[in-house]
This record gives sequence, structure tokens and C-alpha cells, in this order.
Amino acid sequence: MEFSLTPNLTPTPEQRRAEILAAPGFGVYFTDHMASATWTPADGWHEAGVVPYGPIMLQPAAAVLHYAQEIFEGLKAYRHADGSVWAFRPEANGERMRRSSRRLALPELPVEDFLGSIEALVRTDVDWVPTGEEQSLYLRPFMFASEAFLGVRPAAEVRYLLIASPVASYFASGVRPVSIWLSTNYTRAARGGTGAAKCGGNYAASLAAQLEASANGCEQVCFLDAVDQRWVEELGGMNIFFVYADGRLVTPELTGSILEGITRSSILELAKAEGLDVEERRVDIAEWREGVASGEIREVFACGTAAVITPVGRLVWDGGEVGDLTAPTGEVTGRIRQALVDIQYGRAEDTHGWMRRLL
Repeated sequence: MEFSLTPNLTPTPEQRRAEILAAPGFGVYFTDHMASATWTPADGWHEAGVVPYGPIMLQPAAAVLHYAQEIFEGLKAYRHADGSVWAFRPEANGERMRRSSRRLALPELPVEDFLGSIEALVRTDVDWVPTGEEQSLYLRPFMFASEAFLGVRPAAEVRYLLIASPVASYFASGVRPVSIWLSTNYTRAARGGTGAAKCGGNYAASLAAQLEASANGCEQVCFLDAVDQRWVEELGGMNIFFVYADGRLVTPELTGSILEGITRSSILELAKAEGLDVEERRVDIAEWREGVASGEIREVFACGTAAVITPVGRLVWDGGEVGDLTAPTGEVTGRIRQALVDIQYGRAEDTHGWMRRLL
């Protein structure tokens, strides 16, 4: 598909854009344009274009509002020191979006069109790509059932949109240990469900537990498996890793109810390249509690596109806690995080072929 351009005739004034880029926050402000395309069984993907950012028209009977037939992705564009702009592993996001589409009975957007939408939007709104430390342009592609129809079946009209938001660090206070609430009242997903797809329903299912975490003084929530309520799966929006005293790096294995994070897979490759002993296996919650208490587990960290890598300082549950929020970032956590962001921002050689130049 070719994404034609319909310019925004009232773009954000340059001075106001500069003010936003000086302190963008996370997901608060949006660029002047968005990419868009429509799918129907008769015409496939069509009406592709970059258009002014603004409200979208939906019928009250649009299927997404009733049956949550929707998926999304998240990735970033980075400004390098020479002014060029790069995306980190966008092909992997495109492939994951195709897998999510299959699970939610949505049409698959070809990866080349996924990439084409990103290139077209970033080219149009390149002045919105920030230059500050650990700042980037967050890209949010999403797809939803727009057909106005109340029957329960896959929609016969679907829209794809891509919006962009300049962002700073996900955690406003910078990289520091976070506290985790262990949820025993809620589960995020079960095998055979949508846990491995990146869809809004998974995140909606996590919000009640997130409120519970906040009420108990924690910033994030950890979910266990839905069957045994014993095996660590993931946080509300991040994968998790454990660093053991003997040098092992362990992360929960993919079971079909855990999202296959692109940051997660990148960390596994970086760790193997550094000679770390990497394990993907089931992790018992008792192993986490007892391992931190005994010192067998030296570091715990969470990862995702938005937060990159964030150290975990404390695990809290109803009746106890382990860990220390005042501890500095662990040596392995810090080393892997630095290696990853140095590749993303062009400060280190990309020997993995992860970066794609956009401009």
C-alpha cells in the first residue's frame, strides 16, 4: 500500500512543539498526523493514508465497542546523534501484530505495509522525534472492528491506525527499583485465551489488580498462572527476569498465556552474547520469595518497550514482603539495560541487525 499524505492545515505551532518536547511525559501529547487504512472482505486493505491527527467517527453499534475485537502494538523511533531516525526491531512488532490478528479473528496487515505506515508517519512528523536523554517517539499501531453490527462474529470492516507520541522515561523519577504486588485474587490470562496476543482486553483485565497494588503501596502487579496459582507469569504490562547468585538469568517460559515481549527476546540474545547462562522455564512464586530472602536471587528486573528495563526492589503480598526498595540497580540489570539502550540510540554497534533506519 502507498500511504498518501493529507497535510494537517493547523499543525502545532513550533514554539508549542518545542515546549512539549522539553518535557513530553509519557503518552500525553501526540503528533500532528496519524496513518490510517481500512479493510473489507471485498477490497482488502485500502484507503491508506497519512491524515491529520484527530477524533475518529464510530457508529454506536461498532463491533469493537461491544465485543472488544481489537489489537495494538508499541514501539519507538530514536533520534541518533547525527540526526538520523531509527526504529528498534519494527519487523518483530509487525509479525507479532499478525499473530495477534489471527487470535482475535482480525485481518492480517502485511509486515511491509506495517513498516510502510511507520515510515510514512515518521517522515511526515519527523520534527516531533525528540533529542533528549532517553527520549523517543513512541509509536502506537492499532486495529479494531469498525463494522456497525451487533451479531457475534468477526467484523466485516476493520480499521488500522498508527499514532505517535513523544515520550520521556516511562517512570517520571527515572530508573529506580519499583515495588510489585502479588495478585492472588485475579489472573491476567489462561492457556487457550488471549494472553499471548497484544489486545486491550488483557490490559483491562489487569486494572482491578493494579488498583489493588496501588492500595497496598505498590507500583506494579505480578500475575500467577490461572490453574495452579503458583507459577510466575508476567506483570501488568511487562515480562520479568531473575538473576541468580551463580550467574544464571531466568525468565518464565512462554506458555501461551504470556506475551512474547520483543524487549524480552532482545535481552535473551544480549545475555547469551555476554556468556550468561540463560534459562526459560517455569518459576514458582515460592522460588522468588525464598530466593530473594536467602540471597540466591540477587537481582529481579522487569522489561517492556515503554519502560525498557526496570529493577524490581520489593515483592509484597497479603501477609508479607521481601526485597529492598533502597538497593541500587544490580550489576547485571544495569549492564544489560545499558547495552540495549546504547544500541537503540546508536551509541553501540548493532551487531544483531535490530535497527531499521527511517530517515
